[in-house]
Amino acid sequence: MSVLHQPFLQPSASAQAVPANKSGISRAADAPTAADAYLLGPGDQLLLEIFDPVAKDLGGTVEILNDGSASLALLGSVILEGLTVNQASLWLSRLYSRYLLRSDLNLRVVRPRPIQVSVVGEVQSPGLYSLTTTEVSQTTGGPATTISGLPTVVTAIQKAGGLTLSANLDDVLLRRRLPGASGQLKEIDLDLLALLRQGDKRQNPFLFDGDTLIIGKAPSLDRDVMELAAANLSPQQIKVNVIGEVVTPGSLDVKANTPLVQAILAAGGPKTFRAKHSNVELVRINRNGTATRELFQLDYNQGVSGPRNPPLRDGDTVIVNRSAYAVATDALGAVTTPLSGLVNSFAFIDIFNNNRN
Repeated sequence: MSVLHQPFLQPSASAQAVPANKSGISRAADAPTAADAYLLGPGDQLLLEIFDPVAKDLGGTVEILNDGSASLALLGSVILEGLTVNQASLWLSRLYSRYLLRSDLNLRVVRPRPIQVSVVGEVQSPGLYSLTTTEVSQTTGGPATTISGLPTVVTAIQKAGGLTLSANLDDVLLRRRLPGASGQLKEIDLDLLALLRQGDKRQNPFLFDGDTLIIGKAPSLDRDVMELAAANLSPQQIKVNVIGEVVTPGSLDVKANTPLVQAILAAGGPKTFRAKHSNVELVRINRNGTATRELFQLDYNQGVSGPRNPPLRDGDTVIVNRSAYAVATDALGAVTTPLSGLVNSFAFIDIFNNNRN
């Protein structure tokens, strides 16, 4: 059976208004996603209705297969992937006009496919994610929330575990495929800071299958931005380890963006005389498996600051090292403990001999 490929159909007027560069990627301007149309793809279930009473039985449920084609009566296999619903309707009407006197038809999506989007950059777990109209969204360590409705940019970020502390909220890029068989893409700049501060919902558009969301990296930490992002774009809770010369060393569950000093206080604070305030280590495991080690000075008057009192990330380990006094007393104890045991043994023998006498 022959396969009828889709013709070259021009994108919508809004898409044409954006010039493409040599790489085939266009840059969008104001309100760039408002006129974007849903593109058909494998997994979509369609309902085809033909208005000609004689050919009414030719309609029915149609599903797009993995190769982008759909099997239709009279026509055989027709490629519909990459077309909008309107473009597919015009294309099928043109094909049916070869066999029917009246080729008017109605085509609509009755069960959209789960969309797959790529979320990369400054998120906790970058990668490829499938999103549905009923999504359980949960940032790392945060409560699970059921979201009903079409997936948005915020939904995808939450699905990827939330933003990292280095995320730049006004440097978010959405890359989207244009309609048609050309495979051209367009890029859309988003400002999540405007969404959080001003409630600008245009910065949180609905996502389409194949979208790529790129979160940029901020040149420096911004406390105000971190507090805003923590509302629903960052992990609500993280797990860190505080060990060494603290009152209660071990693993702690703390709020996201908790600074190093606050985590030490949550572990009971440094031990008197034993903790060296000028020698606090932060050990962090990077995404590539390597570890970084930084030294800090414990300063209760220091606010959140990357160089002096950094916000902690999930999995960080804080080590409060020993003071010179603690090193000396531990060394003395290591030497005298065996001797004290020997003295106690001699005393026990002496008592035993005295009892015998």
